[in-house]
Amino acid sequence: MADETTSTGERRGTPGLGVILLTVFLDLVGFSIIFPLFPEMLEYYLGGVSGGDELSLLGQLIYALQSMSGASGAQSEFYTQVLFGGLLGSVYSLLTFLAAPVWGALSDRFGRRQILVWTIAGTALSYALWVVAGSFALLLFARVIGGLASGNISVASAAIADVTDARSRTKAMGMLGAAFGVGFIVGPALGGGLSMIDLTGALSFIPGINPFSAPALAALLLALWNLVWVVTRFPETRRPEQRQHSGDGSETRRPINPLALLQPTRLPGVDRTNLIYLVFIVAFAGMEFTLTFLARDRFAYTSSDNVYIFLWVGLLVALVQGGVVRQLAPRIGELRMVQVGFGILGAGLVVVGVAATQTVMYLGLTLLAVGTALASPALTSLVSLYAPEHRQGEILGVFRSLGALGRAIAPIIASLLYWRYGSTLPYVGGALAMLIPLSLSFGLPKRDVHG
Repeated sequence: MADETTSTGERRGTPGLGVILLTVFLDLVGFSIIFPLFPEMLEYYLGGVSGGDELSLLGQLIYALQSMSGASGAQSEFYTQVLFGGLLGSVYSLLTFLAAPVWGALSDRFGRRQILVWTIAGTALSYALWVVAGSFALLLFARVIGGLASGNISVASAAIADVTDARSRTKAMGMLGAAFGVGFIVGPALGGGLSMIDLTGALSFIPGINPFSAPALAALLLALWNLVWVVTRFPETRRPEQRQHSGDGSETRRPINPLALLQPTRLPGVDRTNLIYLVFIVAFAGMEFTLTFLARDRFAYTSSDNVYIFLWVGLLVALVQGGVVRQLAPRIGELRMVQVGFGILGAGLVVVGVAATQTVMYLGLTLLAVGTALASPALTSLVSLYAPEHRQGEILGVFRSLGALGRAIAPIIASLLYWRYGSTLPYVGGALAMLIPLSLSFGLPKRDVHG
């Protein structure tokens, strides 16, 4: 049985680690596969109602938004699509925020493996619905299911904490970050590349087949592969006695209400790190959702052009997190790495925001990739090190949930600014906001886990 093979030792933890990394990779594929498609998808789904059809509530809303926009004509229609893109991304991340602490707490009680099976099955269902999403309503419903299922990132993070000690956790989190980076490469590459394959002719007999069914079908196959791998190869990483009792021997009674889990933990370092992470994501994630619109607005990029943006960023993130982070963390510590990362990120946001040429934009993207590759895994490692062993699932669930909350807030703010004032302000504003988590980081307690 899985429980009998469970161990926190390196020998038995290694097979499970591969499955965990695959799960995180596929979460990022699902999250990012839609990024390069946003402008053309929204034009496809919303174009038919952009005239404000009196019989369509959505059409009337679009017409009203175009009227209130700070632009006119085709530019007004484009800016309104940016706003809808932000709202669509916000729904996905808001549901991840609500689900992540629930999945984390449930995995503390029932084990990591069972929760991963449930959530990956939900991810596969969301992709299957996207394949046949012939309407904006069905696309939205598919993203709702995907957002709820993607909360399993908290379970994956907790499982890594199960099989590592304080010394090896930063390296493992660096590998987790590399999985993020690779997912960030493959997701947009699949989305942009496969969007050039139109299945509406070959599969016209299937109701709902649309021009974006090919990337959705590829994501579905990857999710099914992940599900099979978890069912057949993932050993439970949480022992039965850990699921039933807390560290002091008392029975665990964790709330699964996500709002209750967001109450202060009163653990030194945890609450401040959570706040830093939330503000960091709010300041940074607006770029993730508006970047393809900026590239189309300034440089006439298509979905296939956007692939190269995400390939470049994802490759840099994977290289830095998979190599530099693992070497740098033992030397300078996670706290210093967070601060350096924030500084580089702020500079990158400014450069992208004012970029008038593609070369300058790619320079800014390079800074953004390096900055986030340094800061993100270091923050994850810090909150895990500050948390007691018996509360890893709960606290990492809250941490990941706050990241999802930030990604729910950021697209709305960034797309509203873009819609009303154009493409520069969301980036310069994000850079200024990055000063908040940077200043808060100087109040974090120092903890030497390498000496």
